[in-house]
Amino acid sequence: MSGVLPVALEDATKIIGYLMLSDKEYVAVMQLHREVPRERLLEVIREFTGRIYQRPPVRSSVKRSLRIKRVYEIKLLEIKYPFVLLRIRCEHGTYVRKLIHDMGEVLGVGAHMRELRRVRTGPFKDDETLVTMHELSEALYMARELNDESRLRSLILPMEYGISHLPKVVINDGAVEALTHGADLAVPGISLIHEGIRKGDTVAILTIKGELVAVGEAVMSTEEVIQAKKGIAVKTKRVIMPRGIYPRLWKRKKSK
Repeated sequence: MSGVLPVALEDATKIIGYLMLSDKEYVAVMQLHREVPRERLLEVIREFTGRIYQRPPVRSSVKRSLRIKRVYEIKLLEIKYPFVLLRIRCEHGTYVRKLIHDMGEVLGVGAHMRELRRVRTGPFKDDETLVTMHELSEALYMARELNDESRLRSLILPMEYGISHLPKVVINDGAVEALTHGADLAVPGISLIHEGIRKGDTVAILTIKGELVAVGEAVMSTEEVIQAKKGIAVKTKRVIMPRGIYPRLWKRKKSK
């Protein structure tokens, strides 16, 4: 497999788990073992769109138990028998190789995956932002040997880009330092909230300047936050920003 693989550096490694749990998009070459009518192929593609049952292949890193996965879209791009070019958008953890094998079984002719390229992981796409290891190596050489970091800085994206697919909560400056110490986010600390957040959603918590502070789990929906005057709105799960960047506004308890 080739294509998009996000790589995180330093503090950005703290968000890599949220990227791995994001939706994926692939371009795959299916090789049919016998020719089938185009309409029959389209019919089976529709059958495998939506919620599907899937058991991971023998050669996999997870337990081979039956799982429910969601395939958002399978688009037929081209047919040149025995090869079929597909674009597949699916939930994380979906095995495209097994998906193609199962489609071949339902078609009754058998099929296997010939080639696979990941063209999107969360917000990262196979476009002008994609950087090859060769380009990165050259930029690193320029930084080390020529003391020129301009190329390296143009290739490495800020960590905030990595959470751009998550719904967001913007907080007041006065709430930032408390969150860096692990506090949960209360309603009075919220300046702006993304529409459509539901209880249980993973959300990114940012400063007014757009700096990533933490990632948390919504305890209230957007509508509940708007109506509430107090209470915990987001439970902090992963603190990203270092302590001490914003002023500490709460008072220490005096020891007796």
